[in-house]
Order: sequence, then structure tokens, then C-alpha cells
Amino acid sequence: MTTDRTSPATGGYVQPEIDVRALTEVLDGAYAEVRDLVRANLVTHASVLDEADELGIDAFRERVRDLVVAMAATGQTGMGFPKRYGGGGDVGASIAAFETLAFGDLSVLVKVGVQFGLFGGAILHLGTERHHDTYLPDLVTGELMGCFAMTETGHGSNVQALGTVARYDADAQEFVITTEGDQARKDYIGNAARHGELAVVFAQLEVAGKSEGVHAFVVPIRAGGESAPGVHIEDDGRKMGLNGVDNGRIRFDDVRVPREALLNRFADVTPEGVYESTIDNPHRRFFTMLGTLVQGRVSVGGAGVNTAKVALAIATKYALRRRQFAAGPQGEEQLLLDYGLHQRRLLPLIARTYALHFAQDVVRTQLHDVFSDPEDDAQARRLLEARAAGTKALATWHATRVIQECREACGGAGYLAVNRFAALKADSDIFTTFEGDNHVLLQLVAKGLLTDYASEFEDLDQLGMVRYVTNLAVETVIEKTSAHKLLERVRDLLPGGDEWDQEAGLLDSEYQLAMVRYREEHMLAGVARRLKSGIDRKRDPGAVFSEVQDHVIAVARAHMERLVLEAFVEKTRTLPDGGNKVALGLLCDLYALSTIEADRAWFMEHGRLTVQRSKAITREVNDLCRKIRPLAGELVDAWGIPDAMLRAPDLVGGA
Repeated sequence: MTTDRTSPATGGYVQPEIDVRALTEVLDGAYAEVRDLVRANLVTHASVLDEADELGIDAFRERVRDLVVAMAATGQTGMGFPKRYGGGGDVGASIAAFETLAFGDLSVLVKVGVQFGLFGGAILHLGTERHHDTYLPDLVTGELMGCFAMTETGHGSNVQALGTVARYDADAQEFVITTEGDQARKDYIGNAARHGELAVVFAQLEVAGKSEGVHAFVVPIRAGGESAPGVHIEDDGRKMGLNGVDNGRIRFDDVRVPREALLNRFADVTPEGVYESTIDNPHRRFFTMLGTLVQGRVSVGGAGVNTAKVALAIATKYALRRRQFAAGPQGEEQLLLDYGLHQRRLLPLIARTYALHFAQDVVRTQLHDVFSDPEDDAQARRLLEARAAGTKALATWHATRVIQECREACGGAGYLAVNRFAALKADSDIFTTFEGDNHVLLQLVAKGLLTDYASEFEDLDQLGMVRYVTNLAVETVIEKTSAHKLLERVRDLLPGGDEWDQEAGLLDSEYQLAMVRYREEHMLAGVARRLKSGIDRKRDPGAVFSEVQDHVIAVARAHMERLVLEAFVEKTRTLPDGGNKVALGLLCDLYALSTIEADRAWFMEHGRLTVQRSKAITREVNDLCRKIRPLAGELVDAWGIPDAMLRAPDLVGGA
């Protein structure tokens, strides 16, 4: 972004003035009122940050449950449910509320996610009116607590292979839920060990001896505080973090539930035992069912971004008050953030956090639009699923990296539990795993790229994808991607023809976009060629895919980084001229160039960076850090994290 950076009179750099309140309004977007409600609730219940350290595990679990119910009473947690059941009728608002809740204790966040996002979301999206009328009113208030029982000890990401079985007994008009061996135990299930009364149980449905695939059932797991007959519950015990959430294992020993317990939005069983579904293809039916639960991934991605914000706010404020080593003749020690290395450690992470914030805005909007569309556009759902998967992966990996870097940047003080990093590290680490292992999610992204969603996407397992790709010319795969068309357009905009990458200015957003688009296109072509080459040599498709798996992950990551940069550039372009636009432009440039710099070896290997240009990018990144350094405090203040959530007196000051 090259505009508004220099003074017309001198040609020199003019430091922008940031309007913090206005920038917060930009970041909060259409959901400012919702976010402010959550901020107010966080401040009201700020003592939970201390209680997480002070209380025993049993007492803390009860405290977290009480807080979840108290927050539900404010309407904060029910935004995504229909108004007729006490909700807010706004899916986007529910995601915004959840994202903002990540500023506080993460056990509270995850308990909210389990209760209202997973358990409540499954009943809302997989059930029909009979389930909604029966469960949602008490569920929305938190009076009825439940579980989302999908994951098994031996089956995490591979949901289609779950071992729990639900057999229909036509004579009794009941389903019989059975755990088939230890590997089929429902495991790590939130709300199971203590508070859950019901569980949405995912199981293989068998009707008249025929398997119909995975379906979901509402199953009582407790009655009067005790395990229901045939239900065996164990406590998973202490975890690395999130010990305010009562995770447990559940086994079912021929547990009978009525026929109406089947969540029957997409399929049903008649009283006589006839299986019926509006979706004939079993693979499409399965993926349609899972697709309705995509808001969990969108929620966790947003939570990852906001958890990173907390860590960066603490570390940045500390770097603006902590001095170390005399740097001048007067003998006064220098602020940490005045050191170039410290700028390099923190400021690109701030830039990337802003970038991911705006990328999250895009996926949240897509989610809201898809779930609000009565036409139920299948293509839009597929695009949403892939983008949600990739955004979640990048955002949660970012959170893990940021928290570690910020802890180190705060030295010994960062290691003290009172200064939040202990909880942030322990509680957020699982974000990279739940709602989908990040590497598995990036494979989903790559599958969409390779097939361009043009085939029967749901029918393609890994081997199917290999066969599909190898039946196309490599050029056809590339032509199917939007990156190819965009790159051709960008080449026309930049100077130098085929030498565009040598002639364009480093701060030209079209150059930055062209670089990440070129990387994505080239990687995608490479994966397609390697797949086709392996099959042409009559090799086993599974072995071929395994050998290119690292390449598959790389192209998915490159694709997502392109989408993140596009979101940041587009947002910056839409802002009115002024200091905030200039400041965000600096951050956008820093994100783009630090992304290219981090993968400079690839760009140099593929002829898109000369040694001289690579060195110039590093100089530019350093210069951008120096320009952003005076703005750093205001940039983290604009995130609107309540002071009470920055519970780090040794680092940020205050009581």
C-alpha cells in the first residue's frame, strides 16, 4: 500500500496518528454491541482468572459452570439460536460473542463452546422441530447441560469409521446404543465427567441388519445426578489445561432410546423400520451432516486470533515500560521495544494478528450468509467448509506461536502464573487439535483446490482425489483455480511483463499479491504433476498420495496465506483516508513482506526473488518495524481487551 505514506512537501515519511476508538470500531465491525456486552461480562466476572489458580479442580469446574449459566442469562451465549427459543437469531453475532469471550478464561470459553456451540448446535442443525421444542428452551438458558459425543478413543478425525453402533429394534421402536470395544469409547467429551445430562451421540446406524452410516442421537447419560442405566462415565482427569471443563469417557451398554431420539433433519427411520433420506448418496449425506457443524471451526479460529491478541497486548505493554541495558551516553537503559530484535519478534506478529482478524471477518460473514440462506447453496457451503478449515488451522497455529514468543519476550516475569502466560499456553494448546487436527484440515483445503469442488466433492476420499486429478490434464487443474486468472490480471497491472517481480515496488500491494498467488499456483501445479506421474507409472494411489502429503499441506498453507493477504488488502482499501488507514497499510505491508521473507528460499529456488531483492525485502521489513514501533501501544489498545483481562501486574502495571 503505497498511498498516504509521505509528506508532499518533503517526500519524507510522516508518522500517522491513530484514532484508537475509531480503529476499535473498525475491528468490532457490525457486532460492536455484542462484543461490548461480552467485555462487560468479562469484567464482571474477572475474578475467575485468579480462581483458576486458587481453586481445586472440582471447585473450579463448578465455578466455571456457574459463570456459563450467568453469562447465558445476559443473552451473550444464545445469539445463534432462534428467537422463539430465547436466542438472538443471528449466527454471525454468536461467533463474534465467542471470539470476544476468548479474552478471558479459556475454560469458560470452551464450556460455552461445548454447551451452546457443539451440543446446542447439533440439536439445532441436525434435529427438527420436535427436538427444538423439547430441548432448546432449557438448553439456551444453561439449565439443561449436554455433551457432543463424537470423538472416540480410537477414532478422532476419521468420523466415518466410528465404532459406536445404534441398532434399530422395530418391535420396541427403539434404538439400542452400544460401545463396541475400548476403541469405540466416547473420549475427551466436554461436560461428560460431571455436568452433562444429555449427549448427542454419533453412531453407526443399523436398520434391519444394514449399515446406513453415521447418524446422531439424543441420549440421556444422567438421571438425578447419577449415570443413566447402561451408561458408564469416567473422568478424563487433569489435563494440560482447561481444567475447568469436565472432560470424560462414556461407554454405552445396550442403552435404549426411543425412535424419536434420532436427529432426523437429513434421515429418519419409520416405526416399521424403513430407512428414509432426502439425500440418496450416503457420502453426500454424511458430509452434509458434518457441514452443518462448521461453525465450531469458525469459532475456534476466531478464539485463536483473540487469544493471540491477549498475549501480544501483555508483551507489547511490557516492552514499552521495561528497560534493559544502557544504550546512550546518558546511561539511561533502553526500552525493550526500541531494540530492533524485539521489534522483529513482536511487530510482525501484531501485523499477522491483524491480518488473521480480517480473514476471520470474511469467514464469519460467509458462515452467517450460508446459514441464513433458505436456498442452501451447496457450492457456497463447500467453499465455506474449506475456508473455515484453513483459517482455523492458521489462526490456532499462530496463537500457539505467539504465546510462546510473547512469554519469552517477557523473561522471567512471563513465567509467573499471575501474569497469564501459564494459563494462555496450557489452555490454548489444544486449539490446534480440537474441531479438527490442523494438518487434516489443510488436506481438506488442498482437496478442494485440486478438484475445484467440480466433482462430487463428498465422494472423494484420498484415493478418489488422486484418481480424479490424474484423469485431468495438469493444465486443467490449474485452469480450474481462481489463482491462475488472478495472476494473469495482476501481470497486466504491474510493470516489467514477465519480469514483474523484479520491477514492481516492494510496497505495491499488487506485487505482494502476485507473489503469493504465483507461489500457490506453482505449488498446485507441482502437486498435480507429482500425482499424475505416480499414477502414470502404475504405482499404488495410496503410496503416491503419502509421498506428496508434505506438498499437499504446503499448497494449502500457501492458498490460505493468499486469502489472508487478500482480506487484509481489501479491508485497508475500503477505509477512509487518514491515520488509521496509513497505520493498517503499514501492518499490511509488514504482513505481506514478512510472509514472503519467511519463504524466501522457495521464491529464490523458483526464480521469483534475486539475492538483491531478497535482501531488499529484509531491509524493508526492518524499516516497517521501525515505523510501526511508535504505534505499537495504540495498535494493541485498539483490540479493546478489558484491562481486567490483562491480569499481569508485573508486566503491564496496575494492581
